[in-house]
Amino acid sequence: MSDLGKGTRGERRPPDTLVLLLALAALLALLTHVVTPGRFASVEPGEGRQRVIAVDSYVANADGPQGVALFASGGQPGFLNAWFDGLVSGSRDGAAVGVVAFLLVLGGAFGIVLRTGVFDRSVLALVRVTGAHPLALFPVLFVLFSLGGAVFGMGEETIPLVLLLAPILVRLGYDSISVVLVTFVATQIGFATSWMNPFSVVIAQGIAGLQPLSGAGLRIGIWAAFTALGAAFTVWWALRVRRRPESSPAYATDAWFRERARAIGGDEGRLERGDLAMIGVFLAGMAWVVWGVTTQGYYLGELASQFLAIGLAIGAIAVAVGRLGVNELADAFRDGAQVMLPVVLVIGLAKGLVVLLGGTDPATDSVLNTWLHGGARLLGGMPAEIAAVAMLAFQSAINFFVPSGSGQAALTMPILAPLGDLLGVTRQVAVLAFQLGDGLTNLIIPTSAMLMGVLGAARIPWLAWARFIVWPLGVLLALGAVALLVAVAIGWS
Repeated sequence: MSDLGKGTRGERRPPDTLVLLLALAALLALLTHVVTPGRFASVEPGEGRQRVIAVDSYVANADGPQGVALFASGGQPGFLNAWFDGLVSGSRDGAAVGVVAFLLVLGGAFGIVLRTGVFDRSVLALVRVTGAHPLALFPVLFVLFSLGGAVFGMGEETIPLVLLLAPILVRLGYDSISVVLVTFVATQIGFATSWMNPFSVVIAQGIAGLQPLSGAGLRIGIWAAFTALGAAFTVWWALRVRRRPESSPAYATDAWFRERARAIGGDEGRLERGDLAMIGVFLAGMAWVVWGVTTQGYYLGELASQFLAIGLAIGAIAVAVGRLGVNELADAFRDGAQVMLPVVLVIGLAKGLVVLLGGTDPATDSVLNTWLHGGARLLGGMPAEIAAVAMLAFQSAINFFVPSGSGQAALTMPILAPLGDLLGVTRQVAVLAFQLGDGLTNLIIPTSAMLMGVLGAARIPWLAWARFIVWPLGVLLALGAVALLVAVAIGWS
């Protein structure tokens, strides 16, 4: 027992993400034995409208707590069933099944691309030309990724870009945390402060009875302030890491990228025959991906197929110029998919936590519905300013169990919007509290398939990331509370 949590040489290691999630699953399973599940009565207000949950329609299960078993059969939730149930939950367009399939295909496709070495040689060529001083790119990249999150809800799309940028920035003297900051963190800041994201703010406004894109002026101002702050923090961190690389929490895990750089050698900084063609295919493929997401509504299934096509096309060029053999392409695909396996396991177990609580359907008995009802009652009678900030805290907590923006909007906004009317909190403010609580906490919750996919691609353990991001996240949430107080003070509607 004294060796628990220690490495092979006896050094103490922090608990693995799977250990933490399994312990949390055990705690939630125990809570189902003491918390009574319940449901909400709901109505369909009309064709083309979101389902509305009646605020006072909560009904607790008459039989009391239902308590999940250690092992269950027939599709019932059980502690030992949670991992499997989490892995097979959802659909092709969501967690866990869709995200798992996307990550495996994506990992395999990028395994082929990385095996060709084209990006390694391109990076070293860039270093030779620029002198390894691309720091001016960080603010530009941060703003672009933030716009992606604000305009079309960019999230999972950052995973392949992390796979691409992590080797590049580590070779230039930065770390994989800088990569996650300038990509995923930027998108989630944009997502949280968006004025037009169709997957969160537009849905929430529709449920709350507001016109889509209403209140855009204040939201754009909040987006600009949060994005500027995030970009400044990213530049500060990148400068610090470049001066003292060993100070990064990801220094040990970034060794994988550094070893790859040494393996390439000093003579590989010149682009070889076929490299320009591979780069051209990759750029054309990324343009195809952007076009599909922004104009055709492509999502996980289409994105996986697009990246597979990019990987196969680049692999075919590598075979044609004699860089790789056909069997090497198969090996590279398997190796790339294997890298994503730890992420897949985390995503499945994280989704299993929600299954243990009974799911997210407001019309089905679940512990989550009971907690939602309790939170709504807790808000009752509060002054408007305190209620607005409490809504932010409430949405942040709910996001742990429902990390989907559209899913959380459908679950919470039908209750909080009319409740806000009683508390003097305008529905526009209630929507902003939902946005900020949903988007910002995506930066830390291990139940977010997006976050775990990004961290897997960057090879950063979740606990190391959580320790790093907890204080910046606290600052962002505090600023979010200030934004809500200002919105209440000016009567924003």
